[in-house]
Amino acid sequence: MREAMDYILDLEGNKVLIEAEQKAMKQNLAEQYVRMRKEKKMTQEQVSQRSGIPRSNIARFESGRYNPSLELMVKMAAAMGMKVQIQLVPDENAKA
Repeated sequence: MREAMDYILDLEGNKVLIEAEQKAMKQNLAEQYVRMRKEKKMTQEQVSQRSGIPRSNIARFESGRYNPSLELMVKMAAAMGMKVQIQLVPDENAKA
């Protein structure tokens, strides 16, 4: 059985499916993370040891099968000498 799809309401009260956007954001985040880990020449095991996060969780996140909490993202970033930055930006396609 398929899980219920996620919707938000736009400014006019219409339902808007956000499942695809969530999937794209998660994939983009994982790709950024892997790119930065490799630029730092770190292995998943090194990030695991420094962050205290099981390597299996890191591997699942990198493959797109795990949706980490903000707390885990902060720990993984700190283990690589980085920090997480989140921004809200205007949606050019949103109706005003």
